[in-house]
Amino acid sequence: MKHSFWTGIAACAAALCLAGPVLAAPVEVPPGDIPFGVYDPDGDFTDKTPVVIEHLFLPWEDVYLPSLNDADQYALERHRALLVTVEPWTWSRSERNTAQYLRRGIARGEYDPNMIAICDVLATLKSPVTLRFAHEMDDTSGQFIWAGWNPKDYISAYRHMIDLCRARAPNITVMWSPLGEKNMAEYYPGDDYADLIGLSVFGLQAWDQAKYGHDRTFDEIFAPRYERAAQFGKPVVVAELGYVGKADYVQMWKDSVRVEKKEYPSLVGVVYFNQHEVYPWPENFGAPDWRMKNQILQ
Repeated sequence: MKHSFWTGIAACAAALCLAGPVLAAPVEVPPGDIPFGVYDPDGDFTDKTPVVIEHLFLPWEDVYLPSLNDADQYALERHRALLVTVEPWTWSRSERNTAQYLRRGIARGEYDPNMIAICDVLATLKSPVTLRFAHEMDDTSGQFIWAGWNPKDYISAYRHMIDLCRARAPNITVMWSPLGEKNMAEYYPGDDYADLIGLSVFGLQAWDQAKYGHDRTFDEIFAPRYERAAQFGKPVVVAELGYVGKADYVQMWKDSVRVEKKEYPSLVGVVYFNQHEVYPWPENFGAPDWRMKNQILQ
């Protein structure tokens, strides 16, 4: 099956055996046996093991496509697979960068060349490639212009782009990746359009204390999202993971995120978001710095 290389990753991993100042923290892979990956633009995990998944983010406009070839070479040298998140917008702001323009443009085929250009390159890469397109579509924060659509509109757009990509890069694995909210099933594109299901899990201690009155654990956030994802019978990946707080909080999360548990039999990978947040959290909680070297607060 197309997602079989994620099973191979597990075997490889086993064989390899907001506010306040921050404390310099050691950059190291959390303990455990769940295959581990990173989005790591600073290169903090360049020589770390066992890292078996290299995560990339790119827009489909204003993108430098040769960067995919560079990433492929980087991953090959380190025996890593590629997880490529394609965001259907440009990272530069313009009047075109709205949900209305995006929906209409996809329906009219105006963005077909954008997806085709990316997938033509994906087809040439030597590393195993997983495509994660238009993620967190169930998010209601307003961060993404492809989120919060009428589910039928989103599913139609998603299927169209996956069909375009598979026609040119038939060997890719496809990850459908909601945030994990209660309504995520409304956006499910169908079994033929999801080889894997990716979820996002972030732990911000200041948010936990203010909104919940206690430090939430990884399991407290992940378990209900996993249950929603597991109903589809697909392998599950934590596609984005981050945690920031005081030392005890960070250690609690670190000791949990890669531990194999009977409650999560379909969990096949955990991918850390080793970068600062691009968009501020609501209610003046700022933009957390998820990077491991800066994640411990005094």
